[in-house]
This record gives sequence, structure tokens and C-alpha cells, in this order.
Amino acid sequence: MSQFISLTPFDIALASGFILLASGLSLYLRLGVEKKLFIAAFRTIVQLSLVGFVLEAIFSLKSPILVISLLFFMALVAGREAAARSRKRYAYMFFDTTLSMSLSAFIVGVIVTQIILGVKPWYHPQYVIPLIGLILGNSLNGISLALDTFVDYLLSRKSEIELFLAYGASRQEAMNRAFRAAVTKGLVPIINAMSVAGIVSLPGMMTGQILAGAPPLQAVAYQILVMFMLAGAYAIGAICVVWLAGRRLFSSEPRFKKEILKN
Repeated sequence: MSQFISLTPFDIALASGFILLASGLSLYLRLGVEKKLFIAAFRTIVQLSLVGFVLEAIFSLKSPILVISLLFFMALVAGREAAARSRKRYAYMFFDTTLSMSLSAFIVGVIVTQIILGVKPWYHPQYVIPLIGLILGNSLNGISLALDTFVDYLLSRKSEIELFLAYGASRQEAMNRAFRAAVTKGLVPIINAMSVAGIVSLPGMMTGQILAGAPPLQAVAYQILVMFMLAGAYAIGAICVVWLAGRRLFSSEPRFKKEILKN
């Protein structure tokens, strides 16, 4: 296989020309997004550079405490981002999204790293951090989409739901259709990604491994693992966050507490 090609700061400076190109097109077409592009590019450089230094330290120290602390921090940030994307909010939404993401990442991450890959030691940062990071970063989309769909469904059909409750329907019966619609919508991104993998696009894990010099078939095997891993994480996360939201939005009587939803 070909040798790994290292990138220099000069190479990154050359790549920044794509940002200048996009900004120039924005100015020419009067799109007004050039400032956002520069801010996003700056944040990308700063955030990824900081992560790089942190990972260098963690990889060299190989401390389980540092690995767990970083994963906990990543879960908190992902949970906050998932809650922030929702158009409607309720009390403890941040807790629900963070718990859902943490649970899906823990269950799927343990199965992949400890059973499928057999990572030794169990906290090996080279495997644990990237894989858990992939789960958190990708399942965030499914969880926020499922939560938004669930709340929108309940609000758009609140009269119908309240009628069900008035006729004696249980909490689960009243939100059953909304639950199924939300979880189904939450799985759409990963289903679409798996449907076009290898035909329309070469996914990130596979591309990265090939660029790093891994045999193509081994890169494919890892990408399949990642796709299946993410499908499980999407499903667990979406089901968990919708179930938790249902517990918040329906009282034990039961009653639909639409008044707790805020913009």
C-alpha cells in the first residue's frame, strides 16, 4: 500500500483557498454568507486543533479517567446541541437528550469495542474515543429529528389526542402514532446513508482508512461495521428520547401537558 501522506501547515493554508472561493461566490451572488463561512472556518481550525492537542495527550497517557472524562464531556455537548436544535422546548429536555445519547453510545459502544473488536485495554483511546465520537456525532441528528417530529405531531393533532384521552385512552395509546412517526423519521438519515454508501458516496470512515494506507477491503469492512453501529445507535437514541419526552408531556392521569412546551 502507498505510504501515509502527512499534511503541513502550508497544505492547510492552500486548502483554505476553498473557503476564499466559496466566500467570493457568496459576494458575487450576494448570498450574504461569507461572514458565516469565515467564522465557521475559524471555529473549525480552533476546535479541531484543540481536540488534536487533547487527543495527543490522552493517547500518550492512556488514562481511563481522562478517556471517560472526555467521553462524558462529548455526551454533554452533544445533548445540549440536540436540545438546542428543537423548535419547541420543555423543562429537562437537555437531560432527556443527553441521557438518550449517552445510553445509545454506551450500549452500542460497549458491544462494538468489547465484543466485536475486543479492544484491550477496554479504554484504549485510539479505538474508544473515535468510535464513541462517531456514535454521538451521528445519532445527534436522529435524536433531534425524532424529538422534533414527536412534538410537532402532538401539537398538530392535539384535539385528536385530547379526544382519545377523554374517551379513556392511556398515555401510551394516545401517543402511539406520534411515537411511531417520530422514531421512523429519526431513522431516515441513517437509512438514506446506508442506501447510497459505495454508490453515490464513499463514507468518511472508509475514505479515511484508504487515505491512511489501509487495504480497501479492510476499509470496507470497518465502514460496514460503522454503518450498522450507527443504525443501532439511531434506533436506541430515537426510541429513548421520544419515550422520555412522552413521560414529560403526558401526566399520569393522563393529560396532554401542551402548556409546558415553549419556543
